[in-house]
This record gives sequence, C-alpha cells and structure tokens, in this order.
Amino acid sequence: MPSAATRPDQRNPTRAPSPAAGAPAPVQASGHALVAALLGFTVISIDVSAVNIALPAIRTSLHGGITGLQWIVDAYTLMFAALMLSAGALADRAGARRAYAWGVGLFTLASLACALAPGIGTLVAARVVQGGAAAIVMPASLALIRQAYDDARHRARAIALWTVGGSVAMAVGPVLGGILTEAAGWRAVFILNLPVGALILALLVRVPRSPRRPAPLDLAGQVTAVLALAGLAFAVIEGGHAGWTAPSVLAALAVAVAGALAFLAAEKRHRAPMVPLPLLRRRDVSVSLAIGFAVNVAFYGAIFLLGLYYQQLRGMSGTEAGLMFVPLAAIITSTNLISPPMAERFGRRPVIVTGQAVLALGMFCLLPLAADTPVWLILLLLVPTGMGGAFAVPALTALLMDSVPAARAGTASGLLNAFRQTGGALAVALFGSLIAGGASDGFSLAGMRSSLIVAGGLLCVTAALAAWALPRKKG
Repeated sequence: MPSAATRPDQRNPTRAPSPAAGAPAPVQASGHALVAALLGFTVISIDVSAVNIALPAIRTSLHGGITGLQWIVDAYTLMFAALMLSAGALADRAGARRAYAWGVGLFTLASLACALAPGIGTLVAARVVQGGAAAIVMPASLALIRQAYDDARHRARAIALWTVGGSVAMAVGPVLGGILTEAAGWRAVFILNLPVGALILALLVRVPRSPRRPAPLDLAGQVTAVLALAGLAFAVIEGGHAGWTAPSVLAALAVAVAGALAFLAAEKRHRAPMVPLPLLRRRDVSVSLAIGFAVNVAFYGAIFLLGLYYQQLRGMSGTEAGLMFVPLAAIITSTNLISPPMAERFGRRPVIVTGQAVLALGMFCLLPLAADTPVWLILLLLVPTGMGGAFAVPALTALLMDSVPAARAGTASGLLNAFRQTGGALAVALFGSLIAGGASDGFSLAGMRSSLIVAGGLLCVTAALAAWALPRKKG
C-alpha cells in the first residue's frame, strides 16, 4: 500500500495532478474509486470459488483428467501467491490507478482466453495469466482506496466495504458458478468477467491519476520464487499419478530445491528484498505464516474436495453443489464478526489456537461422509469447518501486523497472503492426487478421507506450535 505522501507524476504536466495529501478527493471521484476497487476484488474472489464448481463440467467438455483439474485451480493460485510478494511495489512504481488498470485489463483478456480455450493446456495457460493479473489487482485496489480517502474514518469504512465485498463474493461464487455452468456452460463463468472488467476500466477514467514513488523491484527474487513454487506443485501433482520416483517428478523437485536456494541467495544480496530474511527469523512471524499456510490447506483443500464430492460421487447438479456452500459461507461471515471482540477480551493467542483446533475438528468430522450421507447431516458436520478458520484468521492477521514495524506492515501482509495462497495450492495438488485413487478419471472416497486426515493433523501441529510460541499477552 503506498504512502499518503508520495511524489506526483511529473511526466505529463498537462493533466491535472492528484489531490495533494491532506486535501479531500472529490466525493464523486472517491465513490468511483471505491466501486472500481470493490468490483475488482469481487471478481477475482468469485473466480476462485466459481471455477471450483465448474471443474466437473470442464472435465467432461475438454476430456481432461484429475491432473488437468488440479492445474486449472493451481495455475491461478500459484501465480497469485508468488506475484503477490512484489505486486505492491509495482503498484507504487506505476501508480495505483495505472497498475490497477493494467491488472484488470490483463485479467479481463485472460478471462476471454479461458472462455475460448479449446483444451486443458490452453485453459491452464490462460489461468496462469489470470492469476498473475489478480496478484496485481488485489494490492492496487487497496492502494486506490488509500488514495481516494484521506480521512482515516472514511477510509476505514471504505476498506470495511472492500473486505465485506470479498467475503460475499466467496459466498456467492459457488452458487453463481453452479447456475452459470448449468444454464449456459462452464465458459459462462469466465465470460461474466468481461463486462465487469469493462465497467471497472470505465470507472477508472473518472478516478484521478495516482502519484508514483520509487519502489525497487526484486526481479531475481520474484523469478526464483515462481520457479520454486511451480516446481513443488508439479512434483506433488505428478507424484500422485506417475509415482514419486518418476524422472519428471524428481526433475521438478530438483527445480523446486534449486529455485528455493536461489531465492534465498537473491534475497540476501538484494538491497531491498521483497522478503527480508531477518523478518522470517522472528518466531512470532514465522509461526504466524505457518498457521496461515495450514488454515488454507484445510479450508481451501476441503472446498476443492467437497465440490468434486457433491458432483462426482453424489451426482448433484452444479446449482445444487453451489447451494451446499451457502450455509458454510453464512457461518464464516458471522464468525468473522465474533472473532475480533473475542480476541480483545481473551487475547489473540487463545483465539488463534481455538480456531485451529475447531477447524481440525471440522476436518475429522467430515471423515464419515459417504455417497448416501443425508444432506442435513453434511451441513451439520460442516459447522466447525466454517467456524474454525473464520475465528482464527482475523486474530492471526492482527497479531502479525502488530508484530512487525509499521514500515514492514505491507511486506508482512503480502507474506501472509502468499503463504495462505500457497497452502491452498499445495492442498489442491496433494488432495487431487489422493482422491484420484490411482486412476485419471476416478474419485476415491478413501483418498478424500486421507486428505482430511492430513489437513487435520497439520492443524493440530500448528495449533500446538501457536500455543507454545505466540505471545501470551492480550490484544
């Protein structure tokens, strides 16, 4: 997020400069900026959950196996996670409005490519571009709000609306994805992004130009981070199908290790690294990142599993499968509201530990699911899954922000989001391999249960780690 006091862009003096720091932006322009930022965050959030519901239809249409479905999800998530680390610096260098326009424009074009994709390979390539564009959109949208609202109170309200918009989008995404897929085909999920992208770009024309500020880009760190994450994801996905000793899997693991080592070396040498290594040596920071990773392994891994379970094992339509997620979304939204006051009363550490324990319980509660489990029982068993992560994450985020200097808040936020997205991506990679049951077109209930045990076990470990390592003070 850029600072309020940034230098104006001097390259085009004929255009009106942005409002000076401390001078309120015109109300109409602020409204346009907020709506544009909210729409962008909404559309990249919907895209994640809506596509999950469309996966079985994509599989039938493009004749792909479970490996292809894993890459459709992970190509987006991995690029989102990896580029999130430096997207904030890009927004600062280019200016929030310009970077946001680039991200939205690229996301819209990539959505069109997804909708027109003739095969799985083309669709995965387009999803890579989509994920990279989404990584630009998220921090630039927040920077756009920061620019539009100089008054702290108005800005807090705007950011609250932005946050709620993302939560609502995640809730609406499965339902919308199911309805669109059933009514017009899976390509409609991506076509929906086109008019939204056009509307955002039209609104940005009415938003004042953003100031820029020098922000060094860590290109070596960024490239090596992408190589490490992509190599690891490929190894996990292919290892479940080709075997862990297959030459392609071993080569991918070698790329992942080499990429990770090169990343560490690049961060040590860069004068302004996107991931300051001393920050990771702090126990409260490293443990917080591990918790964020584990929570997303469980939550987004469960969403991936359930979307396929509903449609492939139980034979639900896309709409029916989407509607199954509505009660879960309602639980998440209400629990998000409860978490902050509970953290203020009892302290963040107990809330974070309890949230992980409840989410782990949610994973274990889903183990009895079978093809004939009553729907009412499924929804009941999903209650702890909805409550756990929503209870832990707000307190976790607040604790991490308070654990680092103010100058490092943006870096810490980017790291947390990157670790969480990586957790979700690796969960899809591993769990997809487990549920395939050794066949390219199968769905193994035993594999689903193994996945849930892995997620629950990881959460038990990080909950214990949080109880031991996180600060004991309240607030």
